[in-house]
Amino acid sequence: MGYRRAAASTLLTAIMLAALPGVASSQMSHQHASEAACEEADLHCATKVTPAFGPDGTLWLAWMAGGQISVASSKDQGRSFSKPVQVTQKGLNLDWGPDARPKLAIDAKGGIALAFSTFRDQAFNGQVLTTRSSDGGRTFDPPKPITASNESQRFEAIGFDPTGAVFAAWLDKRNRVPAQQRGQKYDGAALFFATSKDGGATYSDAQLVADNTCECCRLGLAFDGAGHPVVVFRNIFEGGVRDHAIVTFSDLAKPGEVHRVSRDDWQIAACPHHGPSLTISAAGTYHVTWYTNGKARKGLFYAQSRDGGKTFSEPFPIGQPNHSPSRPQIIAGTQGLAMVWKEFDGQKTSVNLMTSRDDGATWSKPSVIADTADSSDHPLLVSDNHQVYLSWMTKADGYHFQAIGGEP
Repeated sequence: MGYRRAAASTLLTAIMLAALPGVASSQMSHQHASEAACEEADLHCATKVTPAFGPDGTLWLAWMAGGQISVASSKDQGRSFSKPVQVTQKGLNLDWGPDARPKLAIDAKGGIALAFSTFRDQAFNGQVLTTRSSDGGRTFDPPKPITASNESQRFEAIGFDPTGAVFAAWLDKRNRVPAQQRGQKYDGAALFFATSKDGGATYSDAQLVADNTCECCRLGLAFDGAGHPVVVFRNIFEGGVRDHAIVTFSDLAKPGEVHRVSRDDWQIAACPHHGPSLTISAAGTYHVTWYTNGKARKGLFYAQSRDGGKTFSEPFPIGQPNHSPSRPQIIAGTQGLAMVWKEFDGQKTSVNLMTSRDDGATWSKPSVIADTADSSDHPLLVSDNHQVYLSWMTKADGYHFQAIGGEP
């Protein structure tokens, strides 16, 4: 299948993005951010930046910097941004783990739900906090815990279903102590979920999906054609094998059976800090990408399911093994699939792209669409239902937001 190289991109520097509203920031590539200690809450100090599009085409960013969570919006596909809004009003010990980041979702009316996690202590026990904006992002409610439990919660994922309800999932250690009190061994954490019918103002009681999941990897969340939540996560299978699993809900309150995505046989009594990515195409195909260092296979892989996650295709390798491929992301656009990941050649970190126009049956050759000579966040993909974009925060070159071709 032929590959259409990404069109000329807009590289936005983070310093300019944090400027006053309406200041254009296009074509400002390779203006370096400060190398000094960065304690401000502005975007140029951000280490983690998460994008989301609203139904009206507004681009929203949530980021963590200076112990704060901030939000800004763009009406022109990232060429200029509004003045940032402080979601938090004081410095917090935000979860800085490799797979942690603030999450945000926008409903059909422009309401915003946002979630993030903090560290409770030096043992990396976390707490998931949630907030919402009901006035178009001008103000946010004071953040509050998603659950009353005082046990560790981390790696939240949130999204609005087609009815406007918020679905939230996270990793939770509340079952650890009771198991130990019964004299039972308890590995990892548990996958829990809750829902909100008021835009994220309040959430239902937390409910269990599965025990003994890997405790330190991000979740992948998507909604199927019927609006049911689907969650992919790194599980702990028999023998301490940390391979990926997936669960499809029959409704917002009923998780289905847990199915295995692949048999990589990664047996490790440690934290991979490297979670999966999930997207569901209009045809109903589940597309999953992930990292493994198992006995059966090592590196990045892609697989698909055409039966609602019950079975998956043979894993397909991604990237150049000698360039340390990592952090894969996949998204279904209106005309196809796009997949990106990071590689490091010894001098530069690059973001590589592959696309598919036949629902993952075949893929284009990989192509580099961005690079940096310093540290960087994970590359993320976002769609406004017309165009797919790469969102990537880098230390040296600032924030990148670029269109990927006309469409995948």
